[in-house]
Amino acid sequence: MKLNIIGKSFGTTVSVAAIAAMALAGCGSDNNAPSGTTGATGTDASSAECGGKNTLTAEGSTAQQNAIAVFNQAWGQVCAGKNLSYNPTGSGAGREQFVAGNVDFGGTDSPIKDEQAQQGAQRCGGNEVWNLPLVFGPVAMAYNLDGVDGLVLNADVLARIFQGQITNWNDPAIAALNEGKTLPDQNVTPIYRSDSSGTTDNFQKYLAAAAPQTWTKGDGSEFQGGAGEGAQKSAGVAQAVQATPGGIGYVEKGFADQAGISYAQIDNGSGAVELTNESAGKAIDAATFAAEGNNLVLDLQSLYGTTEPGAYPLVLATYNIVCSQGYDAETAAAVRSFMTVAANEGQQGLPEAGYVPLPDRFKERLLTAVDAIGPTA
Repeated sequence: MKLNIIGKSFGTTVSVAAIAAMALAGCGSDNNAPSGTTGATGTDASSAECGGKNTLTAEGSTAQQNAIAVFNQAWGQVCAGKNLSYNPTGSGAGREQFVAGNVDFGGTDSPIKDEQAQQGAQRCGGNEVWNLPLVFGPVAMAYNLDGVDGLVLNADVLARIFQGQITNWNDPAIAALNEGKTLPDQNVTPIYRSDSSGTTDNFQKYLAAAAPQTWTKGDGSEFQGGAGEGAQKSAGVAQAVQATPGGIGYVEKGFADQAGISYAQIDNGSGAVELTNESAGKAIDAATFAAEGNNLVLDLQSLYGTTEPGAYPLVLATYNIVCSQGYDAETAAAVRSFMTVAANEGQQGLPEAGYVPLPDRFKERLLTAVDAIGPTA
């Protein structure tokens, strides 16, 4: 079933339409600038053209569902009557449904590539599929540990937890990072995504980059660690951690905040770093594009391995996958309209929803790619 974001609730999560409305209102601030004025990242937001069909469909990443709600709210404000119906089923499903032609675009936290990208090109009439990064999402290491505030972990410890090598919270490796804290004699229960997940892929890529001698399981959208309990989707991980004393799981910051769950600081080698939009943004400064052109895949390896003081390294880029060409004219115009609003006005509401807005240097290339999306030649 497709979920109409505006006016609907995602079941067990907080209504993302409410999040979007709150974010766009500035959480009570007096910054109610109309479209066409300076946005959150300091560049002038230009209102999109509002042509094309009124309703788009998309499916995929749960990591971006709350960001999509913000973007959809903004799109409806800039272009009256426009709406996106987004089904948050996970990154793997998003890529599959896009390739199958069942949705106008897909949401994924791992870029579409290789054979699947070739299949997508067939769906797009022989035209290239583009990965367009619209938002960065910090990933929280959410935990359920009574009486322990400000827990500090690092990549080595996380790798050993999710491979089943650290099984108790008073393990000496954890204690060494948490001097002065009383850690309980309690079992550690890792919680991982049981569905095909770009968050899983990014988490495992982080472990491989930051703890290469310890994490031996590789990466990919399926969890490889072999320890713990699985849960479906981001909301499911948050709920499982919340319900499991001694539990720990990787989940986007916004979902952890909604659930009121504590999350750990990460020591990247230069001291413990608390997860904030500012500390995540400092790490994002290390990210680069992998290649030239309009297929905007990001190289996050330098980000994951950063030892920059004050930089929180566990951040994912979440993409929308689109046809460069091959849409009908009405769909192409609507996709351009939605993506333009998302890159401009939509970025203003992201911090309140738990995301980091795009840096200006990324936004410039993103808007160039969006402008190039076209119908079948």
